[in-house]
Amino acid sequence: MSFDFDCKLFNKILVMVLAGGQGERLYPLTKDRAKPAVPFGGTYRIIDFTLSNCINSGLRKICVLTQYKSYSLDRHMRVGWNIFNNELGEFIENIHPQKRISDMWYQGTADAVFQNIYVLERERPEMVLILAGDHVYKMDYRELINFHISQKADLTVPCVEVPIGEASRFGIVSIDNAQRIINFNEKPAHPEPTPANPEVALVSMGIYLFNTELLVKRIIDDTKKDTEHDFGRSIIPSMIDKDRLFAYIFTDKDNRTTRYWRDIGTLDAYWEAHMDLVKAEPVFNLYDKSWPIRTYHPQFPPARANISATVPGEKCGMILDSLISNGCIISGAQIKRSVISPDVLIDCHSEIYDSIIMEGVRIGKNVKIRKAIIDKFVVVPDGKYIGYNGKEDTKQFTVTQKGVVAVHKEMPLL
Repeated sequence: MSFDFDCKLFNKILVMVLAGGQGERLYPLTKDRAKPAVPFGGTYRIIDFTLSNCINSGLRKICVLTQYKSYSLDRHMRVGWNIFNNELGEFIENIHPQKRISDMWYQGTADAVFQNIYVLERERPEMVLILAGDHVYKMDYRELINFHISQKADLTVPCVEVPIGEASRFGIVSIDNAQRIINFNEKPAHPEPTPANPEVALVSMGIYLFNTELLVKRIIDDTKKDTEHDFGRSIIPSMIDKDRLFAYIFTDKDNRTTRYWRDIGTLDAYWEAHMDLVKAEPVFNLYDKSWPIRTYHPQFPPARANISATVPGEKCGMILDSLISNGCIISGAQIKRSVISPDVLIDCHSEIYDSIIMEGVRIGKNVKIRKAIIDKFVVVPDGKYIGYNGKEDTKQFTVTQKGVVAVHKEMPLL
């Protein structure tokens, strides 16, 4: 059975986006906002990529399960994603912890779904697609759904290969020759490599496509046990020996290479994903008209770049391999391999390298910023250096193991 033209069947798929994590490893970016609401790529929020995948795949019944620091996420959803027609059965709804079943907040990913089991009873979908709201990737979920149906699966878990040194951050999946899951180990200290390549491991993308009836049974069973009530740690391992679990390998159909997917749950991963965007030939294409990424765009004028000169014949100002958003005014500054968000002002003789500058930042004259993340509405005074002296940076800012400097939102700088 194919989903490509079966609209009735599509109406029987409910999407649940898990957007309630605290995002501690992204601090200070998550000091005042949920991780899915963290800005990304200049004009987007992280959750926009997951939601755009849904829209582009024809999925329009979406519940976003929120919890911590949800104000900015709620606002973004209200102004940027109010595009559904209830009369056609479409919706996108933010659902906060209801305490309908328990007095507790969500205790894990599976518990978040269990506490909203009323939604499943009301909508009665045939399948539930559970997504993370904090990953950057493009996926046509129709391909995943067709694979799930063709395998007569109870649960399908999309997977990618990642370098073995990074794999301990993810759930490690082992499969047989038919892609059936035979083992699942959540965030092990020593990940098991794939049989074909000892340099990589097969990891879960944090996406789960369940048949609804079985999902309900398994999460109810889990509530009766002393577990972490988490899909990766509790539900999936308990299903391996009794249900049909399959891995959907997220690779390019033509050359079989792994498609782009980034879990940007740490500051280093967040910074690296931005540096992917500013490469001469970015592996993640924001300009693909066949797969638009939707977001809310504030009403800013076009960006403007001036070349200023303080000495006759001297030129000051250059922009290379960078993304510049609307509303920016760049007056004689040098910008290389950086992402500049909307409404940023950068004055003359300043240098911005390998950095992420968020909305409303004001950067004075003769400023030097390197390998940094400057959160919203920071005012950087004339002559300030950030990212050039690790000892001094550590006294004022958050500095990662890889040397990325993160400046808090609205942080006063001297």
